[in-house]
Amino acid sequence: MKKLGIGILLGLVGLLLLSPFLLIGWGRGMLHDSEVPQRAELIPSAPKQKVLAIFPHPDDEVTVAGTVMGLKAAGHEVTLVCLTRGEKGNAAQIPSEEELARLRTAEMQQSAKTLGVDELIQLDYADGGIKALGMDSLKSVVYALIQTQKPDVLLSYDSKVGLYGHSDHMLIGKAVEEVFLGFRGSTDFAPKRLFQVTLSKKQIEVALKLSAGFQKNYPKDPEKGLPAPDFSIGTQSYFSRTLKVMQAHQTQKKVLQDLMPYHDQVPQWIYSRIFDREYFREVR
Repeated sequence: MKKLGIGILLGLVGLLLLSPFLLIGWGRGMLHDSEVPQRAELIPSAPKQKVLAIFPHPDDEVTVAGTVMGLKAAGHEVTLVCLTRGEKGNAAQIPSEEELARLRTAEMQQSAKTLGVDELIQLDYADGGIKALGMDSLKSVVYALIQTQKPDVLLSYDSKVGLYGHSDHMLIGKAVEEVFLGFRGSTDFAPKRLFQVTLSKKQIEVALKLSAGFQKNYPKDPEKGLPAPDFSIGTQSYFSRTLKVMQAHQTQKKVLQDLMPYHDQVPQWIYSRIFDREYFREVR
């Protein structure tokens, strides 16, 4: 009887020790598609290249934070562009758009510092007003940025959905893609590759269950949804700094909860092994 009791106790202890790893395995199975290839880095470590990441709002860079930090660790040069000051993203109920823009500009600067980018370019186009610019004008803005920065690689949103259906996201993705495809190969056009952030099929399924933004804006027709990823980048080693990037955007705390639900309730060493990669499509 005593041996049986010891055996049961040892079994319970073993189960307790194994349970975090069972949770990690379950979480990965819920979020990640095993058929999508994994890469250690976005581009080869050598030769050194210049990357230009173009997004519309402060906090959009969170979606590629681990990848950007990996690029910097590999010795590449990264410039981050934010086209608006995010004055319409009033999740924190700030009474003045001018004050919110000031706060979000400062948050973006802190985020860029945490990411370690070489340069942050903050422009002042109207948040939610990208459509009013018109595609031709938007493409001119993108083209001018590219011609000034002369990057080897471009990074932005996809052109179909803009990750979850935000029109500013989609229009920026579309403008960057059309400029890239229209001028690629020209003697005075430097970029040779364009990567768009996307999600795995399983991540989309989970987001549609948990994220109010996805539920409201994501296309109902799967054919009109996000482009399938070509690969994922492992980002676990940068997870603690990714959280700091998120925390820089205090006015968007409620919004970013959708991006990484329950991250403040699950031990970081477990969570970082579940949310351990970022997905991309390469435009060819």
